Amino acid sequence: MSLPRDLSPSGRRLWRFHGGVHPPEEKALSTAAPIAPALIPDRLVLPLQQHIGAPAQPLVAVGERVLKGQLIAQADGAVSANLHAPTSGQISAIGEHPVAHPSGLNAPCILLEPDGEERRAELPEPLADFAQRDPGEVLARIRWAGIVGLGGAAFPSAIKLAPGPDLPIHSLIINAAECEPYISCDDMLMRRDAAKLVQGIHILRHVLGVTGECLIGIEDNKPEAITALQQALAAHAPAHTELVVIPTLYPSGGEKQLIQVLTGQELASKGIPAQIGMVCHNVGTAVAVADAVLRGIPLISRIVTLTGRGLAQAGNQEVLIGTLAADLIAQRGGYRPGVTRLIQGGPMMGQALHSDQVPLTKGANCLLAPAPAELDASAPAGPCIRCSQCADACPVQLLPQQLYWHTRAKDMDKVQDYNLFDCIECGCCAYVCPSHIPLVQYYRFAKNSIWTQAEEKRKAEHARQRHEARQQRLERVERERKEKIRQKNEALRRKDKPGSDQGKPDAAGNPSGNEAETDPKKAAIAAALARAKAKKAALAEQGVQPKNTAELTPAQQRQVEAAEKRRAQAASQQESE
Repeated sequence: MSLPRDLSPSGRRLWRFHGGVHPPEEKALSTAAPIAPALIPDRLVLPLQQHIGAPAQPLVAVGERVLKGQLIAQADGAVSANLHAPTSGQISAIGEHPVAHPSGLNAPCILLEPDGEERRAELPEPLADFAQRDPGEVLARIRWAGIVGLGGAAFPSAIKLAPGPDLPIHSLIINAAECEPYISCDDMLMRRDAAKLVQGIHILRHVLGVTGECLIGIEDNKPEAITALQQALAAHAPAHTELVVIPTLYPSGGEKQLIQVLTGQELASKGIPAQIGMVCHNVGTAVAVADAVLRGIPLISRIVTLTGRGLAQAGNQEVLIGTLAADLIAQRGGYRPGVTRLIQGGPMMGQALHSDQVPLTKGANCLLAPAPAELDASAPAGPCIRCSQCADACPVQLLPQQLYWHTRAKDMDKVQDYNLFDCIECGCCAYVCPSHIPLVQYYRFAKNSIWTQAEEKRKAEHARQRHEARQQRLERVERERKEKIRQKNEALRRKDKPGSDQGKPDAAGNPSGNEAETDPKKAAIAAALARAKAKKAALAEQGVQPKNTAELTPAQQRQVEAAEKRRAQAASQQESE
């Protein structure tokens, strides 16, 4: 249930969601300096799956030279995203490489060795008149650019921008909350590119056909970004667009939570915003849309926060997609002594990396290298004391302790009964747990187990269907074979039956009707033999010996005639003597 909360500075009524926490923000570590420009590393590793959905399919070969912005892998399937070359260079390999995965797995990647020349591919023309263009044409440009959600989920943006005729959209929500501690890439992006963000909002409204309001939700701990946005909106604000400043509370930046704070509407379990007429996009996504539509630039770089007291120099930097974490940290001066952990993302929802030799993808918004005493995770996990603090903090109103117990028991049916997949993995429960139980890790394990079981079940069902289809085919072939044998045996029994006329020729020498009907080829042969016998008998009555001369050549015919002439002469001589 949503409860009224306060008024925003603009006087708009706000709402509250259940739970939430106030962890230390630590954003000042990375906001002191402007965004640093992108540097070209010695090698780029480009995973073919940088998004939710199917991996892209390579369009290049090893040894091929590519240009900056060239399409090198094409989206495959309904939910997928294109991949472009972040700079010019040569494809050195296509194969498995370590990626940022909790299990430290490898994934198919394209390895690009930059040549440092930054030679650009021919890019599509800017759609400066997008407002007069068909929304489908603008959507096709966004799909071509390979844009995904840059808030962390990396869902292909073109899918969210095409909800279909059954889900009309009346409101657009721009997520500028950036509630995760330490992360400041969206804050710095809004300070630098507020005008681009407004352009992106214009484009998103046109593609979605939004005629209602557009709300930009931003937490009140970003005063510089708020000022920049207010100035940009004053100059070029789309109609019915409002900047709404909300109180800082983690996780206000969750899609469902932000919609609830701004509108008071709650999404049903497993529901999506489009079902209540809304679409939500991150500020970075909106800026990428503006670059693609108005400048013809695909998504080949993004802003990444590098932070933590374990880094020599914290800050925000424009990063080419595919840059290795180790190379990026080296560009910022490297690690301080004693650093043993590296997290992709923030301290609440991020995942620990097994190595810094992994590439940064489109969805990577932060690298956090905590000092040894920072984010202390050394406290051992104790038993659950049933204090219910986790349930009080959960913004989705789940029962984390029940999920934890059933996960430990590996009772995945019960886990799903308690709506595991509504969990947004925000980490509020683990943050407040006095027993230091890593609850989110248990939930991720349960989700992966269920997905694995579902995939194994799908494969088993597919194998069963193939086996049954094969068995049916073999049985059909066997039935057909047996039927042919039965028909053949039946024909033989009729032929051998005493007193049967089957197979006997009629008065004209033709085979009986049954046999002729049964085997037309045999009937034709029998008829030909009968005609030959009749012709031979006629010649015998005339005293003429039949000659087999039908197939002789003219030369052979002349030889036969000469032989007959000699034979006749010899016979006449014998008669005269």
